[in-house]
Amino acid sequence: MKVKYIRVSTLEQNTQRQQKNESEFDKVYLEKISGVISFFERQEAKKLIREIEKGNIDEVHVTSIDRIGRNILDILTVCEFLNNKKVNLYVENIGMFSLVDNESNPIFKMIISVLGNVSEMERIYMLQRQRQGIEIAKSKGKYKGRLHGASMSDEDFLKKYKKVKQELENGESLRRAAKLGECSLGTAQKVKKILLKPELV
Repeated sequence: MKVKYIRVSTLEQNTQRQQKNESEFDKVYLEKISGVISFFERQEAKKLIREIEKGNIDEVHVTSIDRIGRNILDILTVCEFLNNKKVNLYVENIGMFSLVDNESNPIFKMIISVLGNVSEMERIYMLQRQRQGIEIAKSKGKYKGRLHGASMSDEDFLKKYKKVKQELENGESLRRAAKLGECSLGTAQKVKKILLKPELV
């Protein structure tokens, strides 16, 4: 079975570019989650992995390697997993397969290592620019972050951390919910505390 894995980082991002050739595939797995979350911990990716474990999939396509992850170690781990399962990974923007005659393609691995490192560096630079922008805005008195002491209603807080709420309601631990929801453990604890309030039961 030939499938495609699509990922965007946020609910608002458009997936049309990645979906343009979806009719070519037996199944499409579409995920809206940050690339910093390990591939093996994403909901749609887990479904894909289960099908791979059953031997139902022999080819996986992605638009670019950063759809797999933003961390070079995660990317290489996923590639190795697929190779061990004899599942051919095709990266569309470089037009290359991970396997040739059912054996690991060394050129693919070399190129992916370079692209994976570039993806990781891009994220680091993006976060640095974001922090610098906030510092500049603060120095000019234009920072629009939440004012110190400003409060947020329980309803708004749960909306903001909807993913954490969902994971906790699904029975995940606080640490795992915090990781999947990309927030601190303290934030996850606050979400749980709100959920346990009598009026929300």
